[in-house]
Amino acid sequence: MGTTSKALTLLDYFTISRPQIGLSDLARLSGANKATCYRLMSELMEHGLVEQVAGSKEYRIGPAVLRLAALREATVPTREAALPLLQALAVATGETAHMSHLVAGQLVTLSYAYPAAHGMRVMMEDADRLPFHSTSSGHAVMGWLPADTVAQILAGPLPAPAGLVQITASDLADRIARARATGWASTANTFEADVSSFAVPLFDAQGQVQGALAVAVAGPRLTEAAEQTIPRQLIAAARAIMALWGGQIPPELSALWRITEQPTEKVQG
Repeated sequence: MGTTSKALTLLDYFTISRPQIGLSDLARLSGANKATCYRLMSELMEHGLVEQVAGSKEYRIGPAVLRLAALREATVPTREAALPLLQALAVATGETAHMSHLVAGQLVTLSYAYPAAHGMRVMMEDADRLPFHSTSSGHAVMGWLPADTVAQILAGPLPAPAGLVQITASDLADRIARARATGWASTANTFEADVSSFAVPLFDAQGQVQGALAVAVAGPRLTEAAEQTIPRQLIAAARAIMALWGGQIPPELSALWRITEQPTEKVQG
């Protein structure tokens, strides 16, 4: 890994819940020594990617990141274009809707919308990373990633906090295959206690998977009817979002989605 890559990697440790980090904590988080972290952070400061907080030795994200983010959004307004559809999905399902995208090999939350119908809802966080192995978004995306990338994820650590369902490599492989075979993924109690989630993949203009669209449901509200309707609502929203983006849905996925979109017939007694 080159010096530039090492420096940029340090930016990954800043989050909404940890907006400022001191040199000692950066060294602990990255596994590098303080001298190396200081040198790398100094390089980032020269380019405005980080800055030191006045009266403190802690660092925070710098103004250059905001300029780049604004430029990206102005030229490729993926978040802005999709937000009304994301809000409509939250209203239609009565649950939290969120969208993620791939950034440097990680799945990161791009935007989210909350329903007004319920006081109790699944909360999200800007720039929150979604683990591939324990989220429906991760499973939906992995169903369309290159085989070597999937193999790397399967071979890596698959942590599960206490009280959550542990997903093994074998289980994850089965879930990926199921997501690929059905066109959507679902999980329950794998990322957050008493939360179920449903997701579909999103694609760019070249037909490459770029992220996922998902709905997170508080466990007590997950009914059999919701399990049937949420995947259909997700697919409809995903089609609309990719139409705005110019995204190309793989033909085999579109065929699978058409099967899910068909209304379920009630069995007459």
